[in-house]
Amino acid sequence: MKRVVISGAGTINALAHDVAGTYQALTVGTCGIGPLQFPDLDRLSVKIGAQVQGFDPTAHFDRNQLGLLDRYAQFALVAARQAIAHSGLPLASVRDQTGVIIGTAGGGLGTSEDSYRAVFEQSKNRVHPLTVPRLMSSSASSHVSMEFGLHGPSFSLSSACASSNHAIGLAFQMVRSGSVPAMICGGAEAMLTFGGLKAWEGLRVMSKSACRPFSANRDGMVQGEGAAIFVLEDRDLALARGAPILAEILGQSMTADAYDIVQPSAEGAARTMQRALEDAGLTAQDIGYINAHGTGTTVNDRVETAAIHAVFGDHARHLLVSSTKSMHGHAIGATGAIEVLACLMALQRGTIPPTIGYELPDPACDLDYVANVARHKDIAYCLSNAFAFGGLNSVLIFGRG
Repeated sequence: MKRVVISGAGTINALAHDVAGTYQALTVGTCGIGPLQFPDLDRLSVKIGAQVQGFDPTAHFDRNQLGLLDRYAQFALVAARQAIAHSGLPLASVRDQTGVIIGTAGGGLGTSEDSYRAVFEQSKNRVHPLTVPRLMSSSASSHVSMEFGLHGPSFSLSSACASSNHAIGLAFQMVRSGSVPAMICGGAEAMLTFGGLKAWEGLRVMSKSACRPFSANRDGMVQGEGAAIFVLEDRDLALARGAPILAEILGQSMTADAYDIVQPSAEGAARTMQRALEDAGLTAQDIGYINAHGTGTTVNDRVETAAIHAVFGDHARHLLVSSTKSMHGHAIGATGAIEVLACLMALQRGTIPPTIGYELPDPACDLDYVANVARHKDIAYCLSNAFAFGGLNSVLIFGRG
């Protein structure tokens, strides 16, 4: 099997519009969560979120392009441009086989909402003729493949909050098998709309004040938006051309709880982490840092903590565990990809991002959550969790490249 490395990264999220800015924000514990800005906010009970601020689409796309792009696809393209430029991927020699996999839960939700408003609120009889191409969940992958002329396997993947972790995992498997030399992968999401938040309000899992993962006074998740895209490449090819090696992907696992549509399972989470370790050829003691799913909901954080104890045993007490959702929000289908950036930073710089908003210890959440302030520790391997509604689990393991 081939060894697989990450040779390029790009992002736009509530913390920053690039990787360097995101690293800086994660290092100092910046909170990207604040008051929301969009129509009909007075009709929502949840009025906070991690919105991407200061983003001007016209600075990135011309008028014709914008007619085709939902906000989530705009995010995907901006991040993909950064990642491919960072990597220096020789497109001319790999474009026939290289493809794109982008995870998203909501796809073109903003376009859908605008169309519904036009028809039901404004009584219009027609919507924009490009509504369907804009709202398709596969549109981001298609636009990235078209912009860079990539003819390999390209598609979108939707598995709720595990979407981008799954997307990266599948891309990893393709490169590792030797079926493709490289893949562009990650996640993009723009579900911070009136209708999107109104739906999430109905679940009663949203906080009205802050995201406080693992803290005893946590009271729910806070939604975010954005994208993170990566270039995955055959390690030998990357080394031969002198590409930057950000990290090596060593293992991955996907499982289903087959248990409940919304309630998480400690057994399912533990099974996924254990299988990822086995796939990577590592032991529990090898892992130095876990980027937790850590949503800030009462049940999720307790269940994830129990799963970590089950897999890591006594070593769990020596692990550093943090949830960066406390800073960039829960970007749903894109969140796993944004969290990969935290893992890259930990491996490259030895900087472990904090869990901000941590205020009170919870006896049921008794690990070292790197509370509020980043910590320095040289680590060789880290693990990133994604546990989605429907019991759809995905775990990635990274090492220094």
